[in-house]
Amino acid sequence: MNMTRRQIFALSAGAATYGLFAFAPSRALASIEEAEKALAAFTGGAKPQTGTISLTAPEIAENGNTVPISVTVESPMTEESYVESVTILAEGNPNPEVATFHFTPMSGSATATTRIRLAQTQNVIAVAKMNDGSVFSDRKEVKVTIGGCGG
Repeated sequence: MNMTRRQIFALSAGAATYGLFAFAPSRALASIEEAEKALAAFTGGAKPQTGTISLTAPEIAENGNTVPISVTVESPMTEESYVESVTILAEGNPNPEVATFHFTPMSGSATATTRIRLAQTQNVIAVAKMNDGSVFSDRKEVKVTIGGCGG
């Protein structure tokens, strides 16, 4: 088999290009383990309890670019008992930490409403940290028909 110098050069360039893209890291979505790590970092290792916090999210989101959610935490919001912060996690997004809201007794109520971007169908988790160290969580599965993070 006789190959010209041009064919050898083209074959080498093609092999080098394949090598670059074959071993390049692909855009990875967060795993459930990464969401659990973010949850543990937020809670300081405390196990979240159910109740007290309520997450409202649509069951089906036609467009993952703007998924409306709201979080409400039942608390008297006094100096003795109040919500310090609420974080929102999305298990299937490239970065599972979506938003964190901070409250004080002067906030009056621990309620937050926002729109988030979801890459795919996944669980959305809301976690509230109280001033006494207790932690509460709620989760909802949101089915996304068109992904918002390039999906």
